[in-house]
Amino acid sequence: MNIMLTNVLDAATDSLFYYLFGFAYSSPFNGFIVAFAIAAIGITSGSIAERTQFVAYLIYSSFLTGFVYPVVSHWFWATDDWASAFRTNKFLFDSGVIDFAGFDVVHIVGGVVGLWGAIERPRIGRFDHTGRSVALRGHSATLVVLGTFMLWFGWYGFSSGSFNKISSFYASGYYYD
Repeated sequence: MNIMLTNVLDAATDSLFYYLFGFAYSSPFNGFIVAFAIAAIGITSGSIAERTQFVAYLIYSSFLTGFVYPVVSHWFWATDDWASAFRTNKFLFDSGVIDFAGFDVVHIVGGVVGLWGAIERPRIGRFDHTGRSVALRGHSATLVVLGTFMLWFGWYGFSSGSFNKISSFYASGYYYD
């Protein structure tokens, strides 16, 4: 229930923060990028479930989607910023950062923030007063399999169209694709 509530509120509140603040940092992009910002905070919400107070979660998720994520997405996805693969004078073997399917921006931003939050303390109810691990209730295997298929379906559809080039040349003449 905690995760479902945070996901719904992320879509509602964090998209507002992205449009109010983050859109200015991440321009020249259009509004669909807000879905990627919410995906980054979704990674975080799963890793810190039941570790923070709800109000604290809303504050830092709004900060992440309104300020941190837009700056990082501009670094990698804008045509003129320091890490862009589209810049003429590039670093990293003359290719810039090739961000396939949002790995760098979405997953690393969400993962780093999630790791930072997960280090905070153990989940409530995970350990008893003596420090021993408490067995967690079983989960629905049917829903796990259904969710996995839904993720695979979405990932294959998204990832195949997320790279804007099939193949290109490095300055050395070799291909990357």
